[in-house]
Amino acid sequence: MTSTVLDPPTTPTRTTTAPAGPAASAPPGYRQLLTSPHVPRLLTGAVVGHLPVAMAPLALLIAVRAQGGSVGLAGLLAAAFGVSAAVAQPGWATLLERRGQTVTLLACGLGTAGCFLGLAVVRPAGQPVWALLLSVAAGLCTAPLEAALRALWPEVTRGPAQLRTALSLDACAQEVVFIAGPLLVLALGVTVGGTATLVAIGLLGLAGTLAFATARPARHWRPAPAAPGTTSAAPTAPAGFAGPLRYPGTRTLASALLCAGVALGALNVLALAFAEHDHDPALTTVMPAALAAGSLIGSLLYGRLRRTGTLAGHARVAAFGLLAGLVPLLLEPAPAAAVLVAVVPGLFLAPLLINVFAGLDQVAPSGMLHTAAAWMITSLGLGQAAGTALASTAVGAAAPLATALTGAAAAFAVLLLRRSSLAPHRPRPRTTANNVPGRSRPTPAHRGRGSRGPVADVRRPT
Repeated sequence: MTSTVLDPPTTPTRTTTAPAGPAASAPPGYRQLLTSPHVPRLLTGAVVGHLPVAMAPLALLIAVRAQGGSVGLAGLLAAAFGVSAAVAQPGWATLLERRGQTVTLLACGLGTAGCFLGLAVVRPAGQPVWALLLSVAAGLCTAPLEAALRALWPEVTRGPAQLRTALSLDACAQEVVFIAGPLLVLALGVTVGGTATLVAIGLLGLAGTLAFATARPARHWRPAPAAPGTTSAAPTAPAGFAGPLRYPGTRTLASALLCAGVALGALNVLALAFAEHDHDPALTTVMPAALAAGSLIGSLLYGRLRRTGTLAGHARVAAFGLLAGLVPLLLEPAPAAAVLVAVVPGLFLAPLLINVFAGLDQVAPSGMLHTAAAWMITSLGLGQAAGTALASTAVGAAAPLATALTGAAAAFAVLLLRRSSLAPHRPRPRTTANNVPGRSRPTPAHRGRGSRGPVADVRRPT
């Protein structure tokens, strides 16, 4: 995303032309954002509530092996959880649009906690059928916290420049999830055992979801109706959870993330291949951690850059950087060098994700930002699953490396060949979550919103 979309507009709604001057290029700092009302609670809730996604696969593996089960069963349960969690997100996001955030998120949190408690009770290695059903159910109940937070960022930030910083911080927080999650599983496994870890995962997810769902912005969020007089420029979203995919821009972004996910999924298998080749088991976990660390650094740096350009241009640069960062792995570097090289593609992964999610404001249909964001998450997750499967078709590093390079190249090609579909086609009206009590906006931002009147007129009581 770029200043042409995210910098403060000169008109009441978002436009594709940024004003000149320092304000257009200097985004607010992270400290200012983290001291804004509601932001710490929402971000903490989203991170803690999202931990089960990063913890469950490893926890299932440890629990099954500790009970004498096979690696194949553990892998099946982990895959069942991951795939079901990915495919369920658009459906839950559609329910967010229709029923609001609080009820939907609480239902998901309670369902996930119950499923993990059930997994601890049935002992997966002893009752594999029940374990498989509960793993699928736990994945299906995964709360769409990423999509919910993405829809709330415009409502708890002050202007497009701070929104850009928020999206960078959001990407950073997601990398923290995938760094801290496995470490928490290992710590819990040592202290309380593999079975009790499953209970802890369910409780962590429920606690984070409760904190998020009961926050004031989440309770007051409502989908925004289409702005009056925009019927020709702002299309009405089709019914159904697949509605966003009927628009070229969202299809382009989803396709790019699907291809990028293929590259990421293959990298996990590549790390295993390098570990076996160099007889260094630590590479299996250290290389993916290095990639996540690179993405963490990339998100922090990208949020502080002064930049101009277009959404399509920044997304293409990030995708090309992801591809270029993988090329040195063709040299089959030594273990220490392989870890360092794995950091490089991560530096570009975060900017790619930031631009994709920021771009949804301009290319997704009105009233379906939740569902559009969920499709991005689903596309990335399905791509990772496909990349892992494709990379596992042969022994050695050749297949996973070829898969990773192909996925990254395909992501760049999609963004290059379909760049015209990413041109912003209309401004997006803001939702009634802007009316959170205790929050005020400059008077000009309240004009031109049709018959609903100023924000102060539609505030809801606490």
